[in-house]
Amino acid sequence: MEAAVQWIYKHDPSLRIPYDQTLGALIHEPGFQQLIPEALFHKARVIQKAGNTAVHSQRPIQQWDALQVVKELHHFLFWVARTYSKTPLADVPDFDPGKVPKPAKPAEPLNDARIKTLQSQLAENAETLTHRDRELTELGAQLKAAQEELTVAKAANSAIPDTHDYSEADTRKYLIDVDLRRAGWKLNAKQDQEFEVVGMPNTKGVGYVDYVLWGDDGKPLGLVEAKKTTVDPKVGQQQAKLYADCLEKMTGRRPLIFYTNGYETWIWDDTFYPPRRTAGFYSKADLQRIVQRRETRQVLDPGKLSKTIIERYYQRRAISSLCASFASHQRKGLLVMATGTGKTRMAIALVDLLQRMQWAKRVLFLADRVSLVNQATNAFKKFLPESSPVNLVTENDKEGRVYVCTYPTILNLIDQSSGDEAKFGVGHFDLVIIDEAHRSVYQKYRAIFGSSGKLVRRTVMG
Repeated sequence: MEAAVQWIYKHDPSLRIPYDQTLGALIHEPGFQQLIPEALFHKARVIQKAGNTAVHSQRPIQQWDALQVVKELHHFLFWVARTYSKTPLADVPDFDPGKVPKPAKPAEPLNDARIKTLQSQLAENAETLTHRDRELTELGAQLKAAQEELTVAKAANSAIPDTHDYSEADTRKYLIDVDLRRAGWKLNAKQDQEFEVVGMPNTKGVGYVDYVLWGDDGKPLGLVEAKKTTVDPKVGQQQAKLYADCLEKMTGRRPLIFYTNGYETWIWDDTFYPPRRTAGFYSKADLQRIVQRRETRQVLDPGKLSKTIIERYYQRRAISSLCASFASHQRKGLLVMATGTGKTRMAIALVDLLQRMQWAKRVLFLADRVSLVNQATNAFKKFLPESSPVNLVTENDKEGRVYVCTYPTILNLIDQSSGDEAKFGVGHFDLVIIDEAHRSVYQKYRAIFGSSGKLVRRTVMG
């Protein structure tokens, strides 16, 4: 998969390879997403995520998982061959799982003799690869001259219909399962999927919830309504709400609602916020925190702002406006103020208030330069030391309640895993503070802002 994507970037003149050349960054580059069909993009995500799980997770890869990845890779490579071949392809057979090689005999034990043999084979292979690398370098000039011809062929080949059947329903389910497992949901209990609920407004009075995300107390924290890939996930919003009504009557707890088609996911805490699109699913700890917050959240009273952090009238008035906005179920805010007016201290005062009033537990403060990250970290340590501020540029293994970071560093950390789960999951941060918003960070770093709340502060130079 990685070799194919690198090849496309090297030979398709419409693409420019980005600074970050990891597979995840390459397939999420806007130009690449526009180049390939949406279904193929999500198949590429399946392969990339499964690969990360295989490399970074302690959980063994099951046979079905491996077979599904090879199947999706077959479709992706067919698209590459069909799109970039200079001549139309002959009939390409569908993926046949029966052709997947099976071990004929147990592997030989790794004794000293076997290790020496393998080392010798490795050295021979390395020499062969070096020779082939030289040949590829020589061919590079020829391939560059052929790019115009390739562009013409690409346009003609793209008109050929893709008649292969790759079970889109299986892909959708696999995408959802991958995202749920990355959020820490094992999905190994019978009640986790197709859970029967009573009280539905139909002739039988029953329904079956696609996924129920259970808490340790045996009560639901969330539910997932899955739709076909060709269906807008918002079609499932009302059905998901009915399932939530049933689960609430059966268990005494109203779960958070997710609805998805495998490609697009929405979250809805209908006790407080309207639905919004999210980058994935929340972990058990994140959902538990949100459910508990329904009872512990206090009124955002600007009179309780710390006078040791901010002192000026206009600062308190600005935060009062933000508090009123948040209390009216708005999730975003923008501060536009001149240089030297104390925006960092205002952000610290707001974090302090939100944490004391049980609106936020973990906060992410983002800046575009390391010097600004260091400056913000020192300010949090000075004015709010009890938040245990962590500079993720230099201290990414520490735990705290406020994390300060640059955009590229947090993007790299988002892709990392801790055991079977993402290190910083979709619901890990309750508040994201974006420093210097006039630099238009959203288009380039939108993956950071998948679901968390946002306060944007901006400096107006003058």
